[in-house]
Amino acid sequence: MRQYELIELVAAHNKEPDEALLNRAYVYSMQKHGHQTRASGDPYFSHPLEVAAILTRMNLDNATIATALLHDTIEDTDATRAEIDQLFGEEIGKLVDGLTKISRLDLVSQQDKQAENFRKLLLAVADDVRVLLVKLADRLHNMRTLNWVPQDKRRRIAEETMDVYAPLAGKMGIHWMREELEHLAFQVLKPEDAAIIEKRLEEMRVSAGDLFLNIEDDLSQRLEEHGITAKVQGREKRPFSIYNKMQRKAISFEQLSDLYGFRVLVNSIPECYEALGVIHTIWSYVPGRFKDHISNPKQNDYRSLHTTVVGPREQRVELQIRTHEMHNVAEYGIAAHALYKDGAPRSLGRLSSDSSAYAWLRQTIELLSEGNSPQEFFEHTKLELFQDQVFCFTPRGKLIALPRGATPIDFAYAVHTDIGNTCTGCKINGHTKALMTPLVNGDEVEIVCDASQSPPSAWRSLAVTGKARAAIRRASREHDRRNYVRLGRHMIGNEIAVGAGPDMDDLNRIAPRLGLPDGEAVAHAVGECTLSVAEVLDALGVGETDAGETPRGEPGPDPGEATEGAPIFGVGASVPVRFSTRHKAIPGDPIVGILNPDSGVTIYPASAGDALSAFASEPQRWLPVSWDLDGTKDALFPVGLRVVVANECGALADIATAIANRGSNIDDLTMARKGDAQREMIIQMEVRDRKHLETILDAVRALSCVLEAERVTPTR
Repeated sequence: MRQYELIELVAAHNKEPDEALLNRAYVYSMQKHGHQTRASGDPYFSHPLEVAAILTRMNLDNATIATALLHDTIEDTDATRAEIDQLFGEEIGKLVDGLTKISRLDLVSQQDKQAENFRKLLLAVADDVRVLLVKLADRLHNMRTLNWVPQDKRRRIAEETMDVYAPLAGKMGIHWMREELEHLAFQVLKPEDAAIIEKRLEEMRVSAGDLFLNIEDDLSQRLEEHGITAKVQGREKRPFSIYNKMQRKAISFEQLSDLYGFRVLVNSIPECYEALGVIHTIWSYVPGRFKDHISNPKQNDYRSLHTTVVGPREQRVELQIRTHEMHNVAEYGIAAHALYKDGAPRSLGRLSSDSSAYAWLRQTIELLSEGNSPQEFFEHTKLELFQDQVFCFTPRGKLIALPRGATPIDFAYAVHTDIGNTCTGCKINGHTKALMTPLVNGDEVEIVCDASQSPPSAWRSLAVTGKARAAIRRASREHDRRNYVRLGRHMIGNEIAVGAGPDMDDLNRIAPRLGLPDGEAVAHAVGECTLSVAEVLDALGVGETDAGETPRGEPGPDPGEATEGAPIFGVGASVPVRFSTRHKAIPGDPIVGILNPDSGVTIYPASAGDALSAFASEPQRWLPVSWDLDGTKDALFPVGLRVVVANECGALADIATAIANRGSNIDDLTMARKGDAQREMIIQMEVRDRKHLETILDAVRALSCVLEAERVTPTR
């Protein structure tokens, strides 16, 4: 595409094209990229030119088109930010800089680099959303030309597109771009499945014949007879959308009911509902297949009526009814806010308050300021990008949109971070429910709060949204800090026999000598085991206790707990660690640490609800702990199995053989009658970890004599 062709393309949508700016950007980019070529052998300049063309067709402003032409100059040529600012202005300089990847970061892995680039991208988006639009267009053209890229790199790019950029385009409401990105990535990631679905679609087109045209004409005519001027557009479901639905609902191609779809575009909202009435009069609608996204818009501003009817030839047909303005937002999302009205472009620079998509983007970007690592932020954002939504209500009727599978914990944090941090319980539709109850559409959720409480770190595994997980992580870090300070003071106090620990003034006095800012930091460092008690005693001028002497005030193990070597992360090396004997955990189980400043940390499995409920009012004692799997590879852990067998000869021998063949021994066995035809066994054994246990359980359950097999708490 030559300069004048680009100008003509821009002028077709923009009544005030800045020809001088676009010409300068065109020439500058072409000169800077010089003789660079793409993997296809084409001049590299063809890439920024195609990105500009994509954005031009989205009706974007002059600065965005110029940015598209320049977006790779700082990263891939000798151009500098200062030079861009001087030639094109600071506005375009900031946009180009926001799109420049961090290629010189000293990061540990490709995943960290990817996460940091994504973080930088969204930080730039916080300042100007046009950065995101250029990035999405850049990714779209790269996907269109992906067949020239080496196979290993091709798959990685397709996975990243499917994981991040396609759902991000969907979140921003740019429907057509999301569909094309998914389609292109699907062809790379699942080429055989894509080919099969394409073949089935072609067969369907042949058998359908002129059905599409007949429905379009019939529907347009019927609506016109009722005084409704409508534009009817037929469409076919995309292969990836078909594949995704087949996988999600475990159904075959023939069972899909919405391969055919039509959009009915009218002039006003009342006409949407009038058209719906006409359509339901012509054809029978399918119960349970009607959705009103006009009165209840999606989070990305999408509005439309959806219905499925039984049309001609008994074929199920999905219809979307919307106004032309709604259709524009449905197709272009946040880019629709840049459309020209009365010949004047609307600013897309700062994030606007008139879009729910902007609101989601702002909330996502807020996570960046909360101290999360790039990888954490990346994972949290991917969680929210991928999830379908449920819509719930506060007692006052405020609508809260959440990912499917969200719990009242996510709901509380969606209302406000302080509500989540002080949440102690909930009521769903007027009934008291557990905080881990999955929410469904239409639930009214009331959160019970206590200002003196803060969230247990174990909630991180229950939360679904990135916002909730980030807030819980922050609160957990603060709890950890207080706990380490308390534990550090206790450890120092044991050595100098002062019980609760040394006076904070004394620790403040010696802190500079230890290279720390204050006494609290000293106690924290001791509790975290980054500073030894001996160093603190030396700085205080206090003699250490004699070797082998038991420090005063140090109690023995609590009743019902056993002191063990604990391969646990999240607890200092000198802090005593015990496992609850009543609720034994094995490596791989989700676990929670409960701190007792006088005796150390007790490890419980997260499933030990009855035991952990005793500490529900003391969340400051909950520690985020995890298994050191390398440290457990040679260790064995006790576990119990409950097995119900048919009363037949050789049953016990078969079970013992299955267990032995999987690398474990039976340590103890009790057996009881369960009716005349069954026996119940309680088997005590040792395993390496949860995966080892599941292998054994699978082998036992596969035996013909076994009726039931499950894990139980060991009796020793």
